[in-house]
Amino acid sequence: MTRHYNFCAGPAALPQAVLERARDELLDYQGRGLSVMEMSHRSPEFTAIAEQAEADIRELLAIPDNYRVLFLQGGASMQFAMLPYNLLGRGGTPNYLYTGIWGKKAISEAQHLAGAHIAASSEGNGLTAVPRPEEIQLSADAAYLHYTANETIGGLEFDYIPEVEVPLVCDMSSSILSGPLDVSKFGVLYAGAQKNIGPAGLTLVIVRDDLLERARPETPTMFSYKVMAENGSMFNTPATYAWYLAGLVFEWLKHDVGGLAAMNAINDRKAAKLYATIDASDFYSNPIVPRNRSRMNVPFVLADEALNAPFLAEAEAAGLLNLKGHRSVGGMRASLYNAVPEAGVDALIEFMTDFEHRRG
Repeated sequence: MTRHYNFCAGPAALPQAVLERARDELLDYQGRGLSVMEMSHRSPEFTAIAEQAEADIRELLAIPDNYRVLFLQGGASMQFAMLPYNLLGRGGTPNYLYTGIWGKKAISEAQHLAGAHIAASSEGNGLTAVPRPEEIQLSADAAYLHYTANETIGGLEFDYIPEVEVPLVCDMSSSILSGPLDVSKFGVLYAGAQKNIGPAGLTLVIVRDDLLERARPETPTMFSYKVMAENGSMFNTPATYAWYLAGLVFEWLKHDVGGLAAMNAINDRKAAKLYATIDASDFYSNPIVPRNRSRMNVPFVLADEALNAPFLAEAEAAGLLNLKGHRSVGGMRASLYNAVPEAGVDALIEFMTDFEHRRG
């Protein structure tokens, strides 16, 4: 069996060690005679899996004791609606930073319920740089400030954490676990799992305890952070297998990689060498201001669009998969999530250099 290098933006690559362990435990989990997929979510076996997963991510991110960790469903897109329901019980206006497509979707969802104030925007620079801290202007009645740490489609990443006097909320779907993080700076963090956490179907939410009391009275039960926290994320049947696989990813980060500081160094190297290749070329280009270039999602375009199809076809033949850019921006995109090995980035660079020599 040959494993190719997968640069998909999500669902994304999973660590080979995690897939191998999941394969070995698929039919008979630790001698229980059944698969994790067949277990009751309230069984002692699955309870142990869930508790270990939470303990491991708490250790990885050094999550303070006054935060709850929720393993939910619905993806980050459902959080766009859950957030205003859970944080606007005391009134006020949700505030947002607009830096790309996912931020725009979050704003649109908030507007359905309570309106939204755009505290700063990247629209004026063509979504090529994030607003600077001094540009952020909260509304007088701001209930919280939401931003997207890394725009997966545009490849735009914040180089700082905003400092505000209201709860800070962050969509970290494509950058969580890519390096150390000071969770205490945030009121709510959330992330779809299918990039750096595990397979699609699971959503991680980290919420500060005091914010569990701020829900609007009409908040649907299934949308309530407080209900989910009080029920250990098991008010209904959770995505058990995705939760289990996320736990294996957390163990891989701890024991195989050596923690988030080590992961951060690897991610720095991967991104730096790919951007260096792009910048040294007249054939490839990236539009993002260097300080805001994403380490996780690297979009680039070829000098001649007519070469896009041959580039993708030849890349796939070389075992470099899912390099096509998002339909809204075109070009190429290499997603360098945690599970993409450095050797995969080296192989991509070698291919890009050869393609330029032959076609440029």
